[in-house]
Amino acid sequence: MNPIKVAKYQEQRFDQLKRLDGISDGQIAEHLTLYGGYVRQVNALNVELAALRAQGRASGRDTEFAELTRRLGFEYNGMILHEYYFSNLRPAADPAPPAGSGIVPALAQSFGSWEQWRMDFHAVGTLRGVGWVMLCQDPVTNRLSNHWVTLHQEGVPAGFKPLLVMDVWEHAFMRDYHATERVKYIEAFFRNVDWNMVDRRLHEQAAFRPAAAA
Repeated sequence: MNPIKVAKYQEQRFDQLKRLDGISDGQIAEHLTLYGGYVRQVNALNVELAALRAQGRASGRDTEFAELTRRLGFEYNGMILHEYYFSNLRPAADPAPPAGSGIVPALAQSFGSWEQWRMDFHAVGTLRGVGWVMLCQDPVTNRLSNHWVTLHQEGVPAGFKPLLVMDVWEHAFMRDYHATERVKYIEAFFRNVDWNMVDRRLHEQAAFRPAAAA
């Protein structure tokens, strides 16, 4: 079997992430370096898996093929979730969605009000353990809901459209805050949410996918 050309993902730039409120440039630089590792791992795994397939080793009994396949989900979602996270932050952000924003009535319909949604999202962010918090839209009912995602690929609601993503792994905040100060980081996160991006994702026909492959 001839090897198939494998698309290569490009590490995205997030030049807007300077001078965030409560999240230092040093923290962001360190976090972006970690993100770059996910991109490289995804590209490497895709090449390795393509080579195994070309050798006729695509089998659940092939331990190398099985392990690389399992790892791909973790690395790929790690790449994508970081791209959602970085792209929904900006400096000098509004503390709440602007008047006329479509996200406010959408949140009110699902949670009662924007304030009640914020309390719920904040509460999910304080769950014990490391992971992600995602505000998503159900493509069938259009209802919005908050979700806890543990190991990047565990807990992501299949087919739902991510609108707002918050990283609560310790690597997202421990340069700026102690391990016991996650709540301070969550408050800083809210001070930097790009509500225009959240609104854009809400109105996209399909899930907004920041990653690019060539």
